[in-house]
Amino acid sequence: MARRRHSNRRRRGSFGFLYKLLSTLVICGVIVAALTLFFRVDAIIVTGEEKYTAEEIIAATGVEQGDNLFLLNKWNVDNNIKKALPYVEDTRINKKLPDVLLVEIVKECRTPLAVVQDGSAWMVSARGMIVEQLPAARASAYGVIDSCKLLSPSVGTPIALATEYATQQSSLLALLAALDEAGMLDQVDGIHLDSLSVLSMDYAERFRVEMPYGADYALKLKALRLSLEDGKIQENMTGTFDLMQDETYFRPNMG
Repeated sequence: MARRRHSNRRRRGSFGFLYKLLSTLVICGVIVAALTLFFRVDAIIVTGEEKYTAEEIIAATGVEQGDNLFLLNKWNVDNNIKKALPYVEDTRINKKLPDVLLVEIVKECRTPLAVVQDGSAWMVSARGMIVEQLPAARASAYGVIDSCKLLSPSVGTPIALATEYATQQSSLLALLAALDEAGMLDQVDGIHLDSLSVLSMDYAERFRVEMPYGADYALKLKALRLSLEDGKIQENMTGTFDLMQDETYFRPNMG
């Protein structure tokens, strides 16, 4: 008899657990159904755009009116925009319930450099991405990266040089990033990879800057900026900044 009562209690306990589990699942199902039914995209608001129009950015999101806002993957939206619109470097995607998707363009590539190859000017961002293909004749309006050959260049892809230029490629990418971070990229007239020992740069239409490969370019650019701001370089002077060593040397052009 006692054994039967114990068995009954155990069965009641099992039914109680199943009841709670089913209740929880039903409640979750109702919540998901409500979110799916009510939180749908009615508007996409774009801010911070410069290079592209709001309409182009909205189309690039891949989001359509009526899509479920709550279940929307923000990472996918960000990736869609960057893939379709290569000048976009950073976005901020937010959801404003119940029905608005907010797209903020945080950063765009503003100063690409050109690699002229096979009749085209491949525009390269500070991140090393090819953001646009232009006719070679238009390269004169931009700073130029020369003495290198891109492998299978395509808009929206990172630059790739031949294996034997691995050192040049890594140093070029590091220099571009440092120039962008220092706000100095718009003063670059050219970057030259012809020498195997010296990475050189034409700067501010007046100077040649010589640096080693694999250097700390943030530190080198800081030294360049300090030399330009210390008052010793007069406005009419041109010449070469030698940053190959720890010390900075300036060789003025004569005549």
